[in-house]
Amino acid sequence: MDVVSRHERPRFATHEAYIAAAPAEVQALLRQIQSEVESRVPGATRCVSYQLPAYRLGRVFFYFAAFKKHIGVYPPATGDAALIAELAPYRNAKGNLAFPLNQPLPCALIGRVAEALAAQYAR
Repeated sequence: MDVVSRHERPRFATHEAYIAAAPAEVQALLRQIQSEVESRVPGATRCVSYQLPAYRLGRVFFYFAAFKKHIGVYPPATGDAALIAELAPYRNAKGNLAFPLNQPLPCALIGRVAEALAAQYAR
């Protein structure tokens, strides 16, 4: 089995570079997430952190990533009990969110997560 070192993994300088490297059918979903986050948290700026597209508002508060079978959103939101309950079907063991690619992407819900994380990290 070949093991790829972390130094051999693709490096991305922008959201656009990350999205361009994703499968064609996933690129539109990643752009939808960008649009939703930017409309919900207008002061947020795009950045790349840990080689993932992310958003910063003073500090990095929201990451998203494409995987073979899902889109991940990080870190877990912790402050809104109703939102946390609504996210339960998408939570993995660590509390991060995994949105399966074989289901419609709940962009409005992801936007609410971005709002919650922006507020959470502003404290």
